[in-house]
Amino acid sequence: MAYIKTIEAHEATGVLRRIYDAALERAGRVFGILRVMSLNPPVLRASMMIYQETMFGASPLSRSQRERLATVVSRRNDCFY
Repeated sequence: MAYIKTIEAHEATGVLRRIYDAALERAGRVFGILRVMSLNPPVLRASMMIYQETMFGASPLSRSQRERLATVVSRRNDCFY
């Protein structure tokens, strides 16, 4: 299995700390998909902005439909996220 260095929540500072704090408030934990990008907080922040807009922005699809699409695509790609 590959190893990717990450920064844990208790080690985070600055921008990364703020991103992690928002994740903790939103989901109660910092998921691995966020920690994988922890060494590059600007990329993590951009990724979160894309996710937020995709899942919560204006769309003809309901939130439920978007979640179902994300689930189907993840399953098709053998991705457990």
